[in-house]
Amino acid sequence: MATRRILLAVGEDEGRARRQAQAVTDLFDPEDTAVVVHHDFTDNPEGAYVDQVASVRRAREALTDAGFDVTLAESSGDPAAAVVEVAADLEVDCICIGSRQRSPTGKAVFGSTTQQVLLGADRPVLAVPDVRASD
Repeated sequence: MATRRILLAVGEDEGRARRQAQAVTDLFDPEDTAVVVHHDFTDNPEGAYVDQVASVRRAREALTDAGFDVTLAESSGDPAAAVVEVAADLEVDCICIGSRQRSPTGKAVFGSTTQQVLLGADRPVLAVPDVRASD
């Protein structure tokens, strides 16, 4: 029985999703940790399901191969708000989110989902850096 629950919030980037899954496998024990892989659809005109998203499948495969109990969750709307809300609704212990490097101007103009989650979450957030050299 898992005593800890992690929300692994993934976007479209498969490499970032794999790095997030690797961070969870490096830091947590699959014997007492369950993982919810979450994807937020900001625009979903085709009506896709969460298990059709390649990055979700990659993360789920890596976590399942490592022995974690994995479930999937989806939402739609503002990604940062959705991640914080889903984490609260599911009463997870930690949020794992990928981060990417942006210039200060890029953050100011486009915002940063990671930054918004870090500031808005009421639980620990594990931000996994975007290190492309490891792909």
